[in-house]
Amino acid sequence: MTSTLPVVLPQPPEAPAPPERRRDPAWARPALYVLLLLTGVLYIWGLGKSGWANAFYSAAAQAGAQSWEAWFFGSSDAANWITVDKAPGALWISGLSVRLFGLSSWSILVPQALMGVASVGLLYGAVRRWAGPVAGLIAGAVLALTPAAVLMFRFDNPDALLTLLLVTGAYTVVRAVGPQVGTSPAPR
Repeated sequence: MTSTLPVVLPQPPEAPAPPERRRDPAWARPALYVLLLLTGVLYIWGLGKSGWANAFYSAAAQAGAQSWEAWFFGSSDAANWITVDKAPGALWISGLSVRLFGLSSWSILVPQALMGVASVGLLYGAVRRWAGPVAGLIAGAVLALTPAAVLMFRFDNPDALLTLLLVTGAYTVVRAVGPQVGTSPAPR
């Protein structure tokens, strides 16, 4: 009489459970919306009083609205003879705005203000992931109320786009590096 033993195959190890998502308090999202709304009001209120702001970059936005070649190279004139002294990326945004909405101080300056609001929101998101919503709101408010930032986001220099891209880079690094505050890392 022969007997056969059942073949027991090794079971693959269980996949670790994903870390639990931390739930923010109920007040956190409305507080963020209030912060972004107040930032927008601060940066846009009376924006037309600035006139053309920096006439050098405003001329490039006007030229970019008239000629795609001038827009691409950041030229101060539609004939594409004179280019500005900075990389044209920030001028692309204001040039598109002037092309869409016509030439006015608002069409040149509102995109700068919106870049400031986006910077505040992304900074909140980056800080919230590591230190919680209170610290995120404080960091966003500090950026929104810093006098240099208020001036920068109400003017048409390329600094607004630079700041937005730097904060976006920091946010993406924070997202890639680790879990949110209040979550446990996955077991090894």
